Amino acid sequence: MQSIYLVIHHRKQNLEDVARLLVKALWDAGISVYAEPWLHKRLENCPDIRLVQGEASLCDAVLSVGGDGTFLRANATAVQYGLPILGVNLGTVGFLAEVEWDQLQTACQQLASGDYTIRERMMLKAELDGRSWLALNDVVLSRGGYSRLIGVKAEVDGEEVGRYIADGLIISTPTGSTGYSLSAGGPIVHPAVECILLTPICAHSLQHRPVVAAPQHRIELSLDDTHAQSVQCAIDGQGLFVLTADKKLVVTRADQPARFIETRQRSFFTTIRCKLAEWTR
Repeated sequence: MQSIYLVIHHRKQNLEDVARLLVKALWDAGISVYAEPWLHKRLENCPDIRLVQGEASLCDAVLSVGGDGTFLRANATAVQYGLPILGVNLGTVGFLAEVEWDQLQTACQQLASGDYTIRERMMLKAELDGRSWLALNDVVLSRGGYSRLIGVKAEVDGEEVGRYIADGLIISTPTGSTGYSLSAGGPIVHPAVECILLTPICAHSLQHRPVVAAPQHRIELSLDDTHAQSVQCAIDGQGLFVLTADKKLVVTRADQPARFIETRQRSFFTTIRCKLAEWTR
C-alpha cells in the first residue's frame, strides 16, 4: 500500500497532536497521506504535518480515526470509490475499529508491507421514491420528535412479518448487530453469517421479537397511519429523511460490500467480550 485517505472525527480534542503522530507513523512506513477537504484545510498551516492534496480516488485505502460514527462516515467514502477501510479506535468502545491507538506503528508497517487481509461485509440498500442509500450498520425508522408510538408494517418477500407498535424499527446487517440493534435487544451475529435483522425499539407488545431474515429477502416497510402520518428514517445514524404513510420503504442487500482491512488474526467473540466489558465500565 502506497497511499491512504485520512478521515478523523472533526470534534476530536487535540486534533493537531493526534494528526501529527498519525501522519508521521504513515510517512515513516512509506505511505503518503491524503486527507478529507476540511481536515486538509485545518492542518495545512501546520508545517510538521505533511499531507498530499487530492481525492480519495487517488488512494489505496481509507483510514478512519475515531469511533464507530467516524468509521461509518469514512466507509461511505470507501464504498463510493471501491476502497478497503481500516479503523483506528479513539472512541469509547469502537466495535468497528481494527486497531487500537497503541498498535498504530505496527499497523502502519503492516499496511506498507501488505501484511493484512481484506474481509467483505454485506451492506443494505434502502430505496424510496427513486432514491437509494447504502447502510453498513442499519436503517432505522423512529418517531423522532413525535410523542406517540408509531405503527410500522414489515413484509418479507410480500409476506407480513408483523405490525410493530413501537418507538421504531431497526433493519440491520450482522455488522450492525453490535450497534443500535444490540441496545434494543437484538442478537449479536457473527459477520460471517449473512442475514438481515429486524429489531423493534421498545415494542408495545411482548409478541414483537427480533426477526432474522435471509440476505436475499426483500424487506418492505410501510406505516399504519392511525398511529403516525410520518416517521423519521436514518441510514447509519446519518442521512435523515421522512417516510410518509402513502409511501413504502424497500430494504434489500446491497450489490457492493464493504471491505474491511484486518491486520491481525483475532476472534470475533473475544473482541465482543472485551468490548462489552469496556462498555459497562
